[in-house]
Amino acid sequence: MRRQDTTRKYPSQKNPIPAVGIFILNDKNQILLVRSFKWGEYYCIPGGRVEIGEKIGDAVIREAKEEVGLDIKVIQFLCVADAIFPKEFFKKRHFIFLDYLCRIGKDQTPKLDGDELQSYEWIDLKSSLKKNLEPYGRQTIKNYIIPIVEG
Repeated sequence: MRRQDTTRKYPSQKNPIPAVGIFILNDKNQILLVRSFKWGEYYCIPGGRVEIGEKIGDAVIREAKEEVGLDIKVIQFLCVADAIFPKEFFKKRHFIFLDYLCRIGKDQTPKLDGDELQSYEWIDLKSSLKKNLEPYGRQTIKNYIIPIVEG
């Protein structure tokens, strides 16, 4: 199969961007959803790029602290998702999402970074699927997290 040349169409990006998706549960099994201008009208989950020289697990912990001010415990790796030029995202980008299930302790409250994230909401898992959630997060909650938590 011949590979499609996308460098002419999207010259600013030469390679896919590895990014972590951080699915954070509290002690009530509610998931943290956030709003970011980058995803427009859609709810999303915290996350971000893996930096050069950084281990993926370290990126999960760093991004949770930077974006939502939470100290998390990584529970398990969930899945990999290809996000090739998602129409919901504000720029044409090709991501490789590495999604992780994480938990926080009882007495933590999110403190948004004030830059990328505008608001947050704790919501039970099934109700999260009724929200206007970006499709990659929705798929992970539906196919992985609900079966793990309710399993």
